Amino acid sequence: MMQDHVFYDCATAPSPRRARMLLVEKSLKVPTEQIDLRKGEQLGDAFRAINPRCTVPALKLPDGTVLGDNASIARYIEEIRPDPPLMGRSPVEKAIIAEWNAIAEFEGLLAMAEIVRNSLPGLKGRALTGPKNYQQIPELAERGRARIEQFFETLDRRLAEHVYLGGDAFSVADITAFVAVEFAGWVKLAPSENQQSLLAWRKALAERPSAHA
Repeated sequence: MMQDHVFYDCATAPSPRRARMLLVEKSLKVPTEQIDLRKGEQLGDAFRAINPRCTVPALKLPDGTVLGDNASIARYIEEIRPDPPLMGRSPVEKAIIAEWNAIAEFEGLLAMAEIVRNSLPGLKGRALTGPKNYQQIPELAERGRARIEQFFETLDRRLAEHVYLGGDAFSVADITAFVAVEFAGWVKLAPSENQQSLLAWRKALAERPSAHA
């Protein structure tokens, strides 16, 4: 139990789900404060004082340092709880996992963000996360849909040759990609029946305790 830390979460959002899954995989429990994104609590003065970027997840450390990104949170957790290793063991494995984590972020999560943030009426004027307002661009939503279809193909090809994205061990890359695939369900996008490797991997990950975090 990390009683001297505070985890700022939003139970309904995909981004903090990555951090929650990481914590479960590491068998760590952290005191949590929910930030209601639908009510705009991330934009209020109280949370801005914690994370000026107005995003979750965020993790407050005992010395007052606030980590406001999944990348920094994962790096920190990996350092203080190295087992099980989720960011690689050998130099090559670490590099491959970092590469596939970046692919899952850019080609998966960011593509989904293009769709959702540029199409949902409730996000009008909030096309990007953070403290500034940006108008929606409908064409980006259409591009995002095409990118997600390609993302599924990329994952399926990789998983036809490897049990996990980083090789033979579960890693943060799998967490990121799994959250992206699940997030796609928000707009009724899903792997096809022909993408059997991706479907099998998704089913296996859905059975891990962390998938329910």
